[in-house]
Amino acid sequence: MKLVAVSSCPTGIAHTYMAAEALEQAGKAAGHEVHVETQGAAGSTPLDPAVIAAADGVIYAADLEVKDKQRFAGKPFVDVGVKKAVHDAPGVIAAAVAAVQAGATADPRPEEARTGPAHAADRPAATPAPAPAGDRGAGAGTKVRQWLMTGVSYMIPFVAAGGILIALSYMLAQVAWGGAEGAIEVTNVDAAEVVGAFDPASLQDWSVILLKTGQLAFGFLVPVLSGFIAYAIADRPGLVPGFLGGAAAVFVGAGFLGGLVTGFIAGGLALWISRWNVPRGVRGIMPVVVIPLLSSAIVGVVMLVLLGRPIAAAMEGLSSWLEGLSGSSAVLLGLLLGAMMGFDLGGPVNKVAYTFAVTGLATEGLTADATQYRIMAAVMGAGMVAPLALALATTVRKRLFTHVEQENGKAAWLLGASFISEGAIPFAAADPWRVIVSSVVGSAATGALVMGFGSTLVAPHGGLWVLPLIGNPLGFLAAVVVGTVVTAVIVVLLKTLAHDPVVAAERAAEEERDPALVARSA
Repeated sequence: MKLVAVSSCPTGIAHTYMAAEALEQAGKAAGHEVHVETQGAAGSTPLDPAVIAAADGVIYAADLEVKDKQRFAGKPFVDVGVKKAVHDAPGVIAAAVAAVQAGATADPRPEEARTGPAHAADRPAATPAPAPAGDRGAGAGTKVRQWLMTGVSYMIPFVAAGGILIALSYMLAQVAWGGAEGAIEVTNVDAAEVVGAFDPASLQDWSVILLKTGQLAFGFLVPVLSGFIAYAIADRPGLVPGFLGGAAAVFVGAGFLGGLVTGFIAGGLALWISRWNVPRGVRGIMPVVVIPLLSSAIVGVVMLVLLGRPIAAAMEGLSSWLEGLSGSSAVLLGLLLGAMMGFDLGGPVNKVAYTFAVTGLATEGLTADATQYRIMAAVMGAGMVAPLALALATTVRKRLFTHVEQENGKAAWLLGASFISEGAIPFAAADPWRVIVSSVVGSAATGALVMGFGSTLVAPHGGLWVLPLIGNPLGFLAAVVVGTVVTAVIVVLLKTLAHDPVVAAERAAEEERDPALVARSA
Protein backbone atom coordinates (compact mmCIF):
# COMPACT_ATOMS: atom_id res chain seq x y z
CA MET A 1 0.00 0.00 0.00
CA LYS A 2 0.93 3.66 -0.32
CA LEU A 3 0.55 5.64 2.88
CA VAL A 4 1.20 9.28 3.74
CA ALA A 5 1.74 10.59 7.25
CA VAL A 6 2.17 13.82 9.18
CA SER A 7 4.24 13.96 12.37
CA SER A 8 4.50 16.81 14.86
CA CYS A 9 5.29 17.23 18.54
CA PRO A 10 4.95 20.19 20.93
CA THR A 11 8.56 21.35 20.65
CA GLY A 12 9.02 20.22 17.07
CA ILE A 13 12.55 19.03 17.75
CA ALA A 14 12.90 15.33 18.54
CA HIS A 15 9.67 13.33 18.55
CA THR A 16 8.61 14.83 15.22
CA TYR A 17 11.59 13.38 13.36
CA MET A 18 11.88 10.18 15.38
CA ALA A 19 8.25 9.36 14.55
CA ALA A 20 8.84 10.06 10.86
CA GLU A 21 11.86 7.78 10.72
CA ALA A 22 10.10 5.03 12.67
CA LEU A 23 7.05 5.09 10.38
CA GLU A 24 9.15 5.03 7.22
CA GLN A 25 11.24 2.10 8.47
CA ALA A 26 8.23 0.16 9.77
CA GLY A 27 6.39 0.71 6.49
CA LYS A 28 9.36 -0.48 4.45
CA ALA A 29 9.74 -3.56 6.66
CA ALA A 30 6.07 -4.41 6.10
CA GLY A 31 6.32 -3.90 2.35
CA HIS A 32 4.48 -0.58 2.18
CA GLU A 33 5.49 2.79 0.77
CA VAL A 34 5.31 5.53 3.42
CA HIS A 35 5.92 9.24 2.87
CA VAL A 36 6.02 11.46 5.96
CA GLU A 37 5.64 15.22 6.22
CA THR A 38 7.37 16.52 9.38
CA GLN A 39 5.74 19.66 10.74
CA GLY A 40 8.53 20.58 13.14
CA ALA A 41 10.22 23.65 14.56
CA ALA A 42 12.27 24.06 11.37
CA GLY A 43 9.11 24.31 9.28
CA SER A 44 7.90 21.66 6.88
CA THR A 45 8.08 20.68 3.23
CA PRO A 46 4.53 19.79 2.17
CA LEU A 47 3.95 16.41 0.59
CA ASP A 48 3.65 16.41 -3.20
CA PRO A 49 -0.07 16.61 -4.11
CA ALA A 50 0.50 13.71 -6.51
CA VAL A 51 1.82 11.58 -3.65
CA ILE A 52 -1.24 12.45 -1.54
CA ALA A 53 -3.59 11.70 -4.42
CA ALA A 54 -1.99 8.27 -4.93
CA ALA A 55 -2.06 7.39 -1.22
CA ASP A 56 -4.37 4.68 0.05
CA GLY A 57 -4.50 6.04 3.60
CA VAL A 58 -3.23 8.67 6.02
CA ILE A 59 -1.47 8.52 9.39
CA TYR A 60 -1.66 11.49 11.78
CA ALA A 61 1.17 11.05 14.30
CA ALA A 62 0.68 14.49 15.78
CA ASP A 63 0.20 16.18 19.13
CA LEU A 64 -0.56 19.53 17.44
CA GLU A 65 -3.04 20.56 14.79
CA VAL A 66 -2.20 19.24 11.34
CA LYS A 67 -1.61 22.09 8.90
CA ASP A 68 -3.71 22.06 5.74
CA LYS A 69 -5.48 18.92 6.82
CA GLN A 70 -8.08 19.35 4.09
CA ARG A 71 -5.51 17.94 1.63
CA PHE A 72 -6.25 14.45 2.99
CA ALA A 73 -10.06 14.72 2.99
CA GLY A 74 -11.89 11.54 2.06
CA LYS A 75 -9.01 9.13 2.73
CA PRO A 76 -9.09 6.49 5.48
CA PHE A 77 -6.85 7.52 8.36
CA VAL A 78 -5.52 6.61 11.77
CA ASP A 79 -4.96 9.31 14.37
CA VAL A 80 -2.38 8.67 17.10
CA GLY A 81 -0.13 10.75 19.28
CA VAL A 82 3.45 11.18 18.18
CA LYS A 83 4.75 8.96 21.00
CA LYS A 84 2.63 6.06 19.73
CA ALA A 85 4.41 6.29 16.38
CA VAL A 86 7.81 6.36 18.10
CA HIS A 87 7.07 3.43 20.43
CA ASP A 88 4.98 1.22 18.16
CA ALA A 89 5.41 2.23 14.53
CA PRO A 90 4.62 -1.31 13.22
CA GLY A 91 1.34 -1.24 15.15
CA VAL A 92 0.43 2.14 13.69
CA ILE A 93 1.23 0.92 10.17
CA ALA A 94 -0.89 -2.17 10.75
CA ALA A 95 -3.78 -0.02 11.99
CA ALA A 96 -3.53 2.20 8.91
CA VAL A 97 -3.58 -0.85 6.63
CA ALA A 98 -6.62 -2.18 8.47
CA ALA A 99 -8.34 1.18 8.06
CA VAL A 100 -7.70 1.16 4.33
CA GLN A 101 -8.93 -2.40 4.00
CA ALA A 102 -12.07 -1.55 5.95
CA GLY A 103 -12.64 1.49 3.78
CA ALA A 104 -13.23 3.63 6.86
CA THR A 105 -11.33 5.64 9.45
CA ALA A 106 -9.78 3.71 12.29
CA ASP A 107 -8.36 4.57 15.67
CA PRO A 108 -5.96 2.09 17.31
CA ARG A 109 -6.78 3.41 20.78
CA PRO A 110 -9.12 1.44 23.07
CA GLU A 111 -12.81 1.89 22.38
CA GLU A 112 -13.35 3.76 25.65
CA ALA A 113 -10.76 6.37 24.61
CA ARG A 114 -12.63 7.28 21.44
CA THR A 115 -15.23 10.00 21.29
CA GLY A 116 -15.40 10.80 17.56
CA PRO A 117 -17.22 9.03 14.72
CA ALA A 118 -15.56 5.87 13.46
CA HIS A 119 -16.54 6.04 9.83
CA ALA A 120 -16.14 8.70 7.20
CA ALA A 121 -19.82 8.46 6.37
CA ASP A 122 -20.70 9.34 9.96
CA ARG A 123 -18.54 12.45 10.02
CA PRO A 124 -20.31 15.82 9.81
CA ALA A 125 -20.09 17.93 6.69
CA ALA A 126 -17.29 20.47 6.49
CA THR A 127 -17.89 23.82 8.17
CA PRO A 128 -16.34 27.21 7.32
CA ALA A 129 -13.88 26.79 10.23
CA PRO A 130 -11.36 23.99 9.67
CA ALA A 131 -11.35 21.25 12.27
CA PRO A 132 -8.50 21.85 14.72
CA ALA A 133 -6.30 19.21 16.26
CA GLY A 134 -8.48 18.55 19.26
CA ASP A 135 -11.49 17.61 17.15
CA ARG A 136 -10.01 14.39 15.83
CA GLY A 137 -11.73 11.92 18.10
CA ALA A 138 -9.76 12.92 21.18
CA GLY A 139 -11.11 13.31 24.70
CA ALA A 140 -11.49 16.67 26.42
CA GLY A 141 -8.22 16.33 28.33
CA THR A 142 -6.30 15.48 25.18
CA LYS A 143 -7.83 18.43 23.34
CA VAL A 144 -6.82 20.87 26.08
CA ARG A 145 -3.28 19.49 26.12
CA GLN A 146 -3.00 19.76 22.34
CA TRP A 147 -4.22 23.35 22.35
CA LEU A 148 -1.86 24.32 25.18
CA MET A 149 1.12 22.60 23.59
CA THR A 150 0.44 24.38 20.30
CA GLY A 151 0.76 27.74 22.06
CA VAL A 152 3.91 26.63 23.87
CA SER A 153 5.52 25.26 20.69
CA TYR A 154 5.10 28.60 18.88
CA MET A 155 6.32 30.50 21.94
CA ILE A 156 9.57 28.56 22.43
CA PRO A 157 11.52 30.17 19.52
CA PHE A 158 10.79 33.62 21.02
CA VAL A 159 12.01 32.38 24.40
CA ALA A 160 15.15 30.91 22.83
CA ALA A 161 16.04 34.03 20.84
CA GLY A 162 15.22 36.47 23.64
CA GLY A 163 16.80 34.36 26.35
CA ILE A 164 20.09 33.84 24.56
CA LEU A 165 20.32 37.56 23.72
CA ILE A 166 19.71 38.49 27.35
CA ALA A 167 22.28 35.94 28.53
CA LEU A 168 24.84 37.29 26.05
CA SER A 169 24.07 40.79 27.30
CA TYR A 170 24.79 39.75 30.90
CA MET A 171 28.06 38.09 29.84
CA LEU A 172 29.16 41.17 27.91
CA ALA A 173 28.11 43.47 30.74
CA GLN A 174 30.37 41.65 33.20
CA VAL A 175 33.30 42.39 30.91
CA ALA A 176 32.19 45.96 30.17
CA TRP A 177 31.71 46.91 33.84
CA GLY A 178 34.59 44.77 35.08
CA GLY A 179 32.82 42.38 37.41
CA ALA A 180 29.76 40.31 38.21
CA GLU A 181 27.86 43.48 39.14
CA GLY A 182 27.75 44.28 35.42
CA ALA A 183 24.70 42.04 35.07
CA ILE A 184 22.92 44.43 37.44
CA GLU A 185 24.38 47.64 36.04
CA VAL A 186 23.19 46.92 32.50
CA THR A 187 19.58 46.71 33.67
CA ASN A 188 19.77 50.18 35.21
CA VAL A 189 20.81 51.93 32.00
CA ASP A 190 18.20 53.85 30.00
CA ALA A 191 18.08 51.99 26.68
CA ALA A 192 16.50 54.96 24.91
CA GLU A 193 19.52 57.12 25.70
CA VAL A 194 21.92 54.46 24.45
CA VAL A 195 19.95 54.07 21.21
CA GLY A 196 20.04 57.84 20.67
CA ALA A 197 23.82 58.06 21.20
CA PHE A 198 25.03 54.56 20.32
CA ASP A 199 28.81 54.10 20.34
CA PRO A 200 29.89 51.03 18.32
CA ALA A 201 33.18 50.92 20.25
CA SER A 202 31.48 50.71 23.66
CA LEU A 203 30.95 47.27 25.17
CA GLN A 204 28.52 48.81 27.63
CA ASP A 205 26.37 50.14 24.78
CA TRP A 206 26.42 46.78 23.05
CA SER A 207 25.34 44.99 26.23
CA VAL A 208 22.44 47.43 26.66
CA ILE A 209 21.33 46.98 23.04
CA LEU A 210 21.46 43.18 23.29
CA LEU A 211 19.51 43.29 26.55
CA LYS A 212 16.81 45.49 25.06
CA THR A 213 16.56 43.33 21.95
CA GLY A 214 16.12 40.22 24.08
CA GLN A 215 13.52 41.96 26.23
CA LEU A 216 11.59 42.95 23.11
CA ALA A 217 11.58 39.31 21.99
CA PHE A 218 10.34 38.32 25.46
CA GLY A 219 7.57 40.88 25.09
CA PHE A 220 5.95 38.63 22.49
CA LEU A 221 5.83 35.55 24.71
CA VAL A 222 2.39 35.96 26.25
CA PRO A 223 0.65 37.27 23.09
CA VAL A 224 2.14 34.43 21.04
CA LEU A 225 1.14 31.86 23.67
CA SER A 226 -2.41 33.19 23.77
CA GLY A 227 -2.68 33.71 20.02
CA PHE A 228 -1.64 30.22 19.05
CA ILE A 229 -3.73 28.51 21.72
CA ALA A 230 -6.67 30.30 20.10
CA TYR A 231 -5.35 29.31 16.67
CA ALA A 232 -5.26 25.64 17.70
CA ILE A 233 -8.90 25.86 18.78
CA ALA A 234 -10.42 27.95 15.98
CA ASP A 235 -7.75 28.08 13.27
CA ARG A 236 -7.05 31.52 11.74
CA PRO A 237 -10.19 33.20 13.14
CA GLY A 238 -8.67 32.78 16.61
CA LEU A 239 -5.42 34.64 15.93
CA VAL A 240 -6.60 38.26 16.29
CA PRO A 241 -8.55 37.87 19.56
CA GLY A 242 -5.85 35.53 20.88
CA PHE A 243 -3.00 37.98 20.31
CA LEU A 244 -5.09 40.89 21.59
CA GLY A 245 -6.03 38.94 24.70
CA GLY A 246 -2.37 38.14 25.36
CA ALA A 247 -1.43 41.80 24.99
CA ALA A 248 -4.22 42.73 27.40
CA ALA A 249 -2.90 40.15 29.88
CA VAL A 250 0.55 41.76 29.70
CA PHE A 251 -0.98 45.22 30.15
CA VAL A 252 -2.77 44.32 33.38
CA GLY A 253 0.14 42.25 34.72
CA ALA A 254 -1.63 38.91 34.40
CA GLY A 255 1.41 37.37 32.70
CA PHE A 256 1.38 33.89 31.21
CA LEU A 257 -1.56 32.80 33.36
CA GLY A 258 -3.61 35.56 31.76
CA GLY A 259 -2.32 34.48 28.35
CA LEU A 260 -3.51 30.94 28.97
CA VAL A 261 -6.97 32.17 29.94
CA THR A 262 -7.35 34.58 27.02
CA GLY A 263 -6.10 31.95 24.58
CA PHE A 264 -8.86 29.54 25.52
CA ILE A 265 -11.52 32.24 25.71
CA ALA A 266 -10.51 33.77 22.37
CA GLY A 267 -10.37 30.40 20.61
CA GLY A 268 -13.75 29.34 21.94
CA LEU A 269 -15.39 32.63 21.00
CA ALA A 270 -13.91 32.70 17.51
CA LEU A 271 -14.90 29.10 16.85
CA TRP A 272 -18.45 29.75 18.09
CA ILE A 273 -18.92 32.90 16.01
CA SER A 274 -17.43 31.26 12.89
CA ARG A 275 -20.16 28.62 13.09
CA TRP A 276 -23.03 31.09 13.08
CA ASN A 277 -25.51 30.46 10.30
CA VAL A 278 -25.47 33.90 8.65
CA PRO A 279 -26.99 35.16 5.36
CA ARG A 280 -24.96 34.52 2.24
CA GLY A 281 -24.22 38.23 1.79
CA VAL A 282 -22.58 38.44 5.23
CA ARG A 283 -20.35 35.37 4.88
CA GLY A 284 -17.70 37.25 2.93
CA ILE A 285 -17.02 39.73 5.72
CA MET A 286 -17.24 37.26 8.60
CA PRO A 287 -13.52 36.28 8.72
CA VAL A 288 -12.13 39.78 8.13
CA VAL A 289 -14.58 41.98 10.08
CA VAL A 290 -17.24 40.26 12.17
CA ILE A 291 -15.22 37.47 13.85
CA PRO A 292 -12.14 39.56 14.79
CA LEU A 293 -14.29 42.54 15.84
CA LEU A 294 -16.72 40.71 18.11
CA SER A 295 -14.27 38.20 19.59
CA SER A 296 -11.58 40.86 20.21
CA ALA A 297 -14.04 43.22 21.88
CA ILE A 298 -15.34 40.52 24.20
CA VAL A 299 -11.88 39.15 25.08
CA GLY A 300 -10.53 42.65 25.72
CA VAL A 301 -13.38 43.59 28.05
CA VAL A 302 -13.21 40.27 29.91
CA MET A 303 -9.47 40.53 30.55
CA LEU A 304 -9.23 44.27 31.25
CA VAL A 305 -12.35 44.59 33.39
CA LEU A 306 -13.26 41.20 34.85
CA LEU A 307 -10.41 38.69 35.04
CA GLY A 308 -7.25 40.77 34.74
CA ARG A 309 -6.89 41.89 38.35
CA PRO A 310 -7.55 38.51 40.03
CA ILE A 311 -5.13 36.75 37.65
CA ALA A 312 -2.53 39.49 38.14
CA ALA A 313 -2.82 38.99 41.90
CA ALA A 314 -2.31 35.24 41.43
CA MET A 315 0.74 35.90 39.25
CA GLU A 316 2.18 38.26 41.83
CA GLY A 317 1.67 35.64 44.52
CA LEU A 318 3.36 32.96 42.40
CA SER A 319 6.30 35.25 41.65
CA SER A 320 6.66 36.16 45.31
CA TRP A 321 6.60 32.50 46.30
CA LEU A 322 9.25 31.60 43.73
CA GLU A 323 11.49 34.50 44.71
CA GLY A 324 11.14 33.49 48.35
CA LEU A 325 12.38 29.96 47.70
CA SER A 326 15.75 29.24 49.23
CA GLY A 327 17.63 26.42 50.88
CA SER A 328 15.68 23.20 51.31
CA SER A 329 12.48 24.52 49.69
CA ALA A 330 14.33 25.35 46.46
CA VAL A 331 16.02 21.96 46.51
CA LEU A 332 12.66 20.20 46.98
CA LEU A 333 11.20 22.08 44.00
CA GLY A 334 14.20 21.04 41.90
CA LEU A 335 13.77 17.46 43.10
CA LEU A 336 10.10 17.42 42.02
CA LEU A 337 10.72 19.05 38.64
CA GLY A 338 13.68 16.76 37.99
CA ALA A 339 11.59 13.67 38.75
CA MET A 340 8.89 14.90 36.37
CA MET A 341 11.44 15.45 33.61
CA GLY A 342 12.75 11.91 34.01
CA PHE A 343 9.38 10.19 34.33
CA ASP A 344 8.09 9.90 30.78
CA LEU A 345 10.95 11.31 28.68
CA GLY A 346 9.16 13.91 26.62
CA GLY A 347 5.62 12.81 27.49
CA PRO A 348 2.85 14.78 29.22
CA VAL A 349 4.44 14.85 32.70
CA ASN A 350 7.78 15.90 31.26
CA LYS A 351 6.07 18.62 29.22
CA VAL A 352 4.24 19.99 32.29
CA ALA A 353 7.57 20.55 34.07
CA TYR A 354 9.17 22.01 30.95
CA THR A 355 6.21 24.32 30.29
CA PHE A 356 6.31 25.54 33.89
CA ALA A 357 9.98 26.45 33.44
CA VAL A 358 9.59 28.07 30.02
CA THR A 359 6.55 30.16 30.89
CA GLY A 360 8.32 31.32 34.06
CA LEU A 361 10.85 33.04 31.81
CA ALA A 362 8.04 35.35 30.66
CA THR A 363 7.83 36.96 34.11
CA GLU A 364 8.68 40.65 33.90
CA GLY A 365 11.45 42.31 35.89
CA LEU A 366 13.60 39.25 36.50
CA THR A 367 17.13 39.78 37.81
CA ALA A 368 20.12 37.82 36.55
CA ASP A 369 19.86 35.32 39.44
CA ALA A 370 16.05 35.04 39.52
CA THR A 371 14.53 31.78 40.73
CA GLN A 372 12.80 31.36 37.37
CA TYR A 373 16.21 31.11 35.70
CA ARG A 374 17.32 28.55 38.30
CA ILE A 375 14.20 26.51 37.57
CA MET A 376 14.99 26.52 33.85
CA ALA A 377 18.51 25.30 34.57
CA ALA A 378 17.20 22.52 36.84
CA VAL A 379 14.69 21.36 34.24
CA MET A 380 17.23 21.30 31.42
CA GLY A 381 19.87 19.53 33.50
CA ALA A 382 17.39 16.88 34.63
CA GLY A 383 16.17 16.38 31.06
CA MET A 384 19.70 15.56 29.91
CA VAL A 385 20.26 12.78 32.44
CA ALA A 386 18.32 9.79 31.04
CA PRO A 387 19.89 9.59 27.56
CA LEU A 388 23.38 10.29 28.92
CA ALA A 389 22.94 7.64 31.61
CA LEU A 390 21.75 4.97 29.16
CA ALA A 391 24.63 5.86 26.86
CA LEU A 392 27.01 5.37 29.80
CA ALA A 393 25.35 2.12 30.86
CA THR A 394 25.59 0.63 27.35
CA THR A 395 29.28 1.55 27.32
CA VAL A 396 30.33 0.10 30.67
CA ARG A 397 28.05 -3.01 30.71
CA LYS A 398 27.46 -3.99 27.10
CA ARG A 399 26.36 -7.53 27.94
CA LEU A 400 23.20 -6.20 29.56
CA PHE A 401 22.00 -4.66 26.29
CA THR A 402 21.25 -5.94 22.82
CA HIS A 403 23.41 -4.86 19.90
CA VAL A 404 20.65 -2.52 18.72
CA GLU A 405 20.51 -0.91 22.17
CA GLN A 406 24.27 -0.50 22.14
CA GLU A 407 24.00 1.37 18.84
CA ASN A 408 21.20 3.51 20.27
CA GLY A 409 23.46 4.24 23.21
CA LYS A 410 26.07 5.76 20.91
CA ALA A 411 23.48 8.18 19.54
CA ALA A 412 22.19 8.91 23.05
CA TRP A 413 25.45 10.67 23.96
CA LEU A 414 24.73 13.45 21.48
CA LEU A 415 20.99 13.52 22.19
CA GLY A 416 21.54 13.83 25.93
CA ALA A 417 24.18 16.50 25.53
CA SER A 418 21.68 18.42 23.38
CA PHE A 419 18.86 18.17 25.99
CA ILE A 420 16.78 15.73 23.94
CA SER A 421 15.28 13.42 26.56
CA GLU A 422 13.73 11.30 23.84
CA GLY A 423 17.12 9.68 23.29
CA ALA A 424 16.24 7.30 26.13
CA ILE A 425 12.86 6.27 24.67
CA PRO A 426 14.11 3.12 22.87
CA PHE A 427 15.44 1.82 26.20
CA ALA A 428 12.28 2.74 28.12
CA ALA A 429 10.11 1.06 25.49
CA ALA A 430 12.08 -2.19 25.80
CA ASP A 431 12.36 -2.20 29.60
CA PRO A 432 9.93 0.39 31.02
CA TRP A 433 10.02 0.01 34.77
CA ARG A 434 13.78 -0.43 35.24
CA VAL A 435 14.66 2.46 32.94
CA ILE A 436 11.96 4.81 34.25
CA VAL A 437 12.72 4.13 37.92
CA SER A 438 16.40 4.76 37.29
CA SER A 439 15.66 7.87 35.24
CA VAL A 440 13.38 9.39 37.86
CA VAL A 441 15.92 8.92 40.66
CA GLY A 442 18.87 10.33 38.73
CA SER A 443 16.93 13.21 37.17
CA ALA A 444 15.50 14.18 40.55
CA ALA A 445 19.01 14.24 42.00
CA THR A 446 20.20 16.52 39.21
CA GLY A 447 17.24 18.88 39.57
CA ALA A 448 17.82 19.20 43.31
CA LEU A 449 21.57 19.74 42.91
CA VAL A 450 21.17 22.40 40.21
CA MET A 451 18.78 24.36 42.45
CA GLY A 452 21.12 23.88 45.39
CA PHE A 453 24.14 25.10 43.41
CA GLY A 454 22.20 28.13 42.21
CA SER A 455 22.92 27.61 38.51
CA THR A 456 20.79 29.76 36.20
CA LEU A 457 19.73 29.58 32.56
CA VAL A 458 17.85 32.11 30.42
CA ALA A 459 17.68 29.98 27.26
CA PRO A 460 15.00 27.25 27.13
CA HIS A 461 17.03 24.67 25.21
CA GLY A 462 20.47 23.75 23.96
CA GLY A 463 22.05 21.46 26.55
CA LEU A 464 25.83 21.64 26.71
CA TRP A 465 25.88 23.84 23.61
CA VAL A 466 24.62 26.80 25.67
CA LEU A 467 27.00 26.11 28.58
CA PRO A 468 28.64 29.58 28.27
CA LEU A 469 25.21 31.10 28.96
CA ILE A 470 24.67 29.14 32.20
CA GLY A 471 25.26 30.79 35.53
CA ASN A 472 27.65 28.65 37.66
CA PRO A 473 28.37 26.22 34.80
CA LEU A 474 30.65 24.03 36.92
CA GLY A 475 27.86 23.41 39.41
CA PHE A 476 25.49 22.63 36.54
CA LEU A 477 27.93 20.15 35.01
CA ALA A 478 28.57 18.50 38.37
CA ALA A 479 24.83 18.05 38.91
CA VAL A 480 24.37 16.48 35.47
CA VAL A 481 27.32 14.14 36.00
CA VAL A 482 26.00 13.02 39.40
CA GLY A 483 22.52 12.35 38.03
CA THR A 484 23.93 10.50 35.03
CA VAL A 485 26.08 8.24 37.17
CA VAL A 486 23.25 7.57 39.63
CA THR A 487 20.85 6.59 36.85
CA ALA A 488 23.45 4.45 35.08
CA VAL A 489 24.37 2.61 38.30
CA ILE A 490 20.72 1.90 39.15
CA VAL A 491 19.78 0.67 35.68
CA VAL A 492 22.87 -1.55 35.52
CA LEU A 493 22.12 -2.95 38.99
CA LEU A 494 18.46 -3.64 38.18
CA LYS A 495 19.29 -5.30 34.89
CA THR A 496 22.06 -7.38 36.49
CA LEU A 497 19.71 -8.63 39.20
CA ALA A 498 16.96 -9.35 36.67
CA HIS A 499 18.94 -11.59 34.27
CA ASP A 500 16.47 -10.53 31.59
CA PRO A 501 15.67 -13.61 29.44
CA VAL A 502 14.45 -11.44 26.58
CA VAL A 503 17.79 -9.64 26.32
CA ALA A 504 19.62 -12.95 26.61
CA ALA A 505 17.55 -14.48 23.82
CA GLU A 506 17.99 -11.46 21.57
CA ARG A 507 21.73 -11.42 22.19
CA ALA A 508 22.00 -15.13 21.44
CA ALA A 509 20.14 -14.63 18.16
CA GLU A 510 22.30 -11.67 17.22
CA GLU A 511 25.54 -13.51 17.99
CA GLU A 512 24.37 -16.55 16.05
CA ARG A 513 23.83 -14.33 13.01
CA ASP A 514 27.08 -12.42 13.55
CA PRO A 515 29.73 -14.14 15.72
CA ALA A 516 31.84 -10.97 15.57
CA LEU A 517 29.40 -9.40 18.00
CA VAL A 518 30.73 -11.68 20.73
CA ALA A 519 34.13 -10.05 20.58
CA ARG A 520 32.79 -6.53 20.20
CA SER A 521 30.42 -6.87 23.16
CA ALA A 522 32.71 -8.69 25.57
